Amino acid sequence: MTHPCEPPAAPAARSTYRHGDLSRALLEAGIELARTGGPDAVVLREATRRAGVAPNAAYRHFASRDALLRAVRAAALSAVAVAMEAELATLPPDLPPAEHARASVRAVGTGYLRFAVLETGLFRTAFARSDEPMQSRPDSPTAGPGGLNPFELLGAALDKLVAAGVMPPKRRPGAEYLAWAAVHGLAMLVVDGPLGPVIGPQIELVGQRLLDMVEKGL
Repeated sequence: MTHPCEPPAAPAARSTYRHGDLSRALLEAGIELARTGGPDAVVLREATRRAGVAPNAAYRHFASRDALLRAVRAAALSAVAVAMEAELATLPPDLPPAEHARASVRAVGTGYLRFAVLETGLFRTAFARSDEPMQSRPDSPTAGPGGLNPFELLGAALDKLVAAGVMPPKRRPGAEYLAWAAVHGLAMLVVDGPLGPVIGPQIELVGQRLLDMVEKGL
């Protein structure tokens, strides 16, 4: 999941594009800009330069810088979901229901924190300030291969706690906001705050302790 710090060299200019190719090229360029520099680095002119076309060519696919940023943000959210699903896939399928439910909550949290550390630029972009809802749309998909976005994956894990009798049903409403706030807070304090130098190298250990606290607190 790690990527080189240096952005890839811009491809040679192309004279023609097949239908849909330029849109994909611009999006991929935007994703690489976000990966190395976060949301502020996603600039339409630079994306067109990396795609090897004149700036005006981009406007047929992205009407503005904000339109490109929305598409990049959706792709970043989808990447977070992929990381969370990858952790869920490591769980033994034969765990007892209660143990599997607890492990699922830990897995989604672990995938989230790991993505924040390994893909900090995309993480910042995924959760940058936005008025866009997180729900996936055909033109702005935010889900992973399983069809759920990060927020929905967390909700599904919490639903397993209720189904397994670990969490009382009356405590379920709104629990995802509390769990998300706690884990996201740790992630931001490490990647953009004062805790980076203090616990950055121990993020896995501290993260597991936080997830244990969250699970017991729910």
